[in-house]
Amino acid sequence: MYPVITISREFGSGGHTIGEKVAKNLDIPFYDGEIVNRVALESGYAKELIEEQGETTSSANKWFDISAASAMYFQSPQDEIFLAQRKVILEAAEAGPCVIVGRCSDYILRNAEIPCLNVLIHSDLEHRITRILQRYGEISNVDVKKRIRKKDKQRRTYYRYYTDQHWGVYSNYDLALDSGSLGEDTCIHLICELAKNMNK
Repeated sequence: MYPVITISREFGSGGHTIGEKVAKNLDIPFYDGEIVNRVALESGYAKELIEEQGETTSSANKWFDISAASAMYFQSPQDEIFLAQRKVILEAAEAGPCVIVGRCSDYILRNAEIPCLNVLIHSDLEHRITRILQRYGEISNVDVKKRIRKKDKQRRTYYRYYTDQHWGVYSNYDLALDSGSLGEDTCIHLICELAKNMNK
């Protein structure tokens, strides 16, 4: 049986597309946007809110400005969304081999002792700028750089907040691939081949 494959990715590195094609090649389920749909059902929050907050947080988790006295009785919407995402991720992994993108899935499944292939997709800034411009249309390079740095910072903070570990550190992953130098097809091939070898 193939392992569950988690894909962590720098913004603009193509991790979503690579994960989607890996799932298609191995004929296993792919979870990214589908997690949003399931979490919406689990939590009752709007999809737009889950998409916006599903991988971002402030370091202090300041959804609402609440006093320390009331905090013990209050669970923030973002914490509720994280717990709902965790439940969906565990259910998906327990159902069988699949590809799951982001949302601390590597940490969640490692803690649950579910066999995984944890992959990090990264790339240099120029390749990421090019990919984002191709996908989203014309924006100035300055704006794209700001967007990349902001998105990566948000993911780093979110991961740190919920896992107490550092996002993007090689020791959290079995495989780290540079999609800029290797190319998308090579990344897909390497992940699939490793998954097939683990299946043996």
